[in-house]
Amino acid sequence: MLLYTEVTRYLDFKVVEGSFVYKGGKIYKVPSTETEALASNLMGMFEKRRFRKFLVFVANFDENDPKTFEGVDPQSTSMRDVYRKFDLGQDVIDFTGHALALYRTDDYLDQPCLETINRIKLYSESLARYGKSPYLYPLYGLGELPQGFARLSAIYGGTYMLNKPVDDIIMENGKVVGVKSEGEVARCKQLICDPSYIPDRVRKAGQVIRIICILSHPIKNTNDANSCQIIIPQNQVNRKSDIYVCMISYAHNVAAQGKYIAIASTTVETTEPEKEVEPALELLEPIDQKFVAISDLYEPIDDGSESQVFCSCSYDATTHFETTCNDIKDIYKRMAGSAFDFENMKRKQNDVFGEADQ
Repeated sequence: MLLYTEVTRYLDFKVVEGSFVYKGGKIYKVPSTETEALASNLMGMFEKRRFRKFLVFVANFDENDPKTFEGVDPQSTSMRDVYRKFDLGQDVIDFTGHALALYRTDDYLDQPCLETINRIKLYSESLARYGKSPYLYPLYGLGELPQGFARLSAIYGGTYMLNKPVDDIIMENGKVVGVKSEGEVARCKQLICDPSYIPDRVRKAGQVIRIICILSHPIKNTNDANSCQIIIPQNQVNRKSDIYVCMISYAHNVAAQGKYIAIASTTVETTEPEKEVEPALELLEPIDQKFVAISDLYEPIDDGSESQVFCSCSYDATTHFETTCNDIKDIYKRMAGSAFDFENMKRKQNDVFGEADQ
């Protein structure tokens, strides 16, 4: 998404140094290549071989070439059956589904395997491109993203009114016609906003707890990485949802020299949310200071086609923005009536710049 919009001209990224998964109270590097699979302490000797076979199958899999299917039908074979075919145990299934395919629940197990295989492929290919992990993080923090898009929008004639209160969203015959701020009305045909602007058009879908921790040391067992992502799969801690930890530091220009910032988050399931994040906090000890925030999660009650008010969902507990990207694609589809065609965008760029410049 960032590449196609070319917002990357205004942003500098640095690779996140490691991707880890939690098992039995310890963290391990997520193995996503054959070599790593054989070296990983996550699995026993025979399991490693089976997992390696599975990774080779995924790497060679091409949905347009039935020769690569090995008896698996991408449209009808469930992912559970694929795991069974390779005889993979529960721990391996946990980290494959939650740390490689980045699913938040185990619902995917009974769905056709094509999407999961493509997600694991994407993870491995991204890792091959960047080396240490498949994740990138902007220098100076995530605040650079909206700033980059603001600049890009201005180039294409977008107008900005910063630090303005929204007093009212003006509707006529059930459709949005403008936004009122300090007595002035900015007129529009379509409106995109987050749930906080239209409380009567959203429903509460749960809560998220986030704990921002300031540390003076890297996280243990991460090979002293300056930045990392840790996923704690739900089954490992008897929960219904995963716990996420994203750690960044002075290396990304977001903290003072020698300081590290770790953000632990999960979906609230009980009346004691702080207790729920404990497995993550134990990995971070000792913690200099922590800031706890519990926020409500909202989602729109309709698709916006009638009112032309298109609302995003609240940010969930994930730290890797997979769900946020899906939400953006969904808003685009609702507004434009068809999905955003990345391939077409690519072709257009090639027409303008020619293949050589790409």
